[in-house]
Amino acid sequence: MKICIVIANYYPEISKNLTLGAEEVLEKFGLKNFKKIISPGIFEIPFIISKNIDSYDAFISLGCVIKGETPHFDFISSTTFNSIQSLSVKYKKPIGNGIITCLNKTQAEKRSNTKEKNKGGEAAKAVLSILEIANNDTK
Repeated sequence: MKICIVIANYYPEISKNLTLGAEEVLEKFGLKNFKKIISPGIFEIPFIISKNIDSYDAFISLGCVIKGETPHFDFISSTTFNSIQSLSVKYKKPIGNGIITCLNKTQAEKRSNTKEKNKGGEAAKAVLSILEIANNDTK
């Protein structure tokens, strides 16, 4: 099983923790050989996934958007999430969404904390669940 983690590195500490959470889940499942691709921000994640869609069985998208004073947060988040969902449905490939949207950095730190409910780990669990369901449907 080939899995690619696409990591938006705009907030490096947050992204690092989300990645650690995803890696921990994948390694517990016995997957140690997964690819990681760094993206400058979340908006670029769908492009990276689309360029690599035929090379992997599943993807995990990780990153963080923190609300500022303009509507930019809303546009970037909804456009990225819609694009990721469209790619998943079009290509019939699971794409775990571990992109967190937060109102402030404190929320982001909490949602990426490796000792709590790390959203990167949750995205990895979702992908593994969908892969299991898809494999059982073909048997």
